[in-house]
Amino acid sequence: MSVVNERVEPATAGVRPWRSYGLFLLLVGPNLILLGVFTYRPLIENVRMSFFDWNLAAPGASFIGFNNYREWLTRPDSWTIVSNTLIFTVVSVCGSMVLGLMLALLLDRQLRGRNLVRSIVFAPFVLSGAAVGVAFQFVFDPNFGLINDLLSRVGIVAPDFYQRPGWALFMITVTYVWKNLGYAFVIYLAALQGRRIDLDEAAAIDGASRWTYFRRVLLPQLRPTTFFLSITVLLNSLQVFDIINVMTRGGPLGIGTTTMVYQVYDETFGNFRAGYGATVATIMFLALLIVTVLQVRMMDRSQS
Repeated sequence: MSVVNERVEPATAGVRPWRSYGLFLLLVGPNLILLGVFTYRPLIENVRMSFFDWNLAAPGASFIGFNNYREWLTRPDSWTIVSNTLIFTVVSVCGSMVLGLMLALLLDRQLRGRNLVRSIVFAPFVLSGAAVGVAFQFVFDPNFGLINDLLSRVGIVAPDFYQRPGWALFMITVTYVWKNLGYAFVIYLAALQGRRIDLDEAAAIDGASRWTYFRRVLLPQLRPTTFFLSITVLLNSLQVFDIINVMTRGGPLGIGTTTMVYQVYDETFGNFRAGYGATVATIMFLALLIVTVLQVRMMDRSQS
């Protein structure tokens, strides 16, 4: 006679005790409440407001459906502003990340005074954007600015950064890259200090060139960091307002340096068209959501 020993599972197996759920709600609940009140509720309210014609000076708003969206699609200045936004964002993201990686590679070495240099590189990131904008006004001033003085010494006439839209957009982009460079630098530096040393030693033993080592060994290890920076720097670049407001106020020629986030401010508080400003904000949110989803999918495919 054989006896079969069967393991009897308790009736509560696989069921999380109520205390665990209570602890989960206690820890996560306040964060969810804050997100709902200060993030998702304003987002939903902004989308709702985009379907209204609301003058901030008026007591009420009138429902107009998709008229604000039709106006944005048909206005000629919308595409100029979109172009300004794309140029500013792409150059800012690429410039900050490339220069940040280069500085991180340089200052990851055993150099005298590297800690001081690291602090100097990171310092502009913690400064106020308005203060940085005021300081760089003296750098780009066409009469007595630093760039004008340096170019005049070699017989070159400095461009008028404040009267030509292309140069004005270049000016605010350079200013923002200089301010935001320290963020990408310190993130890349932390990633470099956490890389696998055994792979470096294996590449040295195999006699890999510097370019081969950088492309085949180092960059794959920095891929998660690059993905993280591409999203965070993109978000930060799209929200730049203070530097533009201080240096150009969206000009010259009206919209020479106006980006979508500055248009939201200008339409809402300058033209008192809160409904149209909400429309621009909603379009910018949807575009950013699509870009972020595509970035996540590309990252998942590269890791699979």
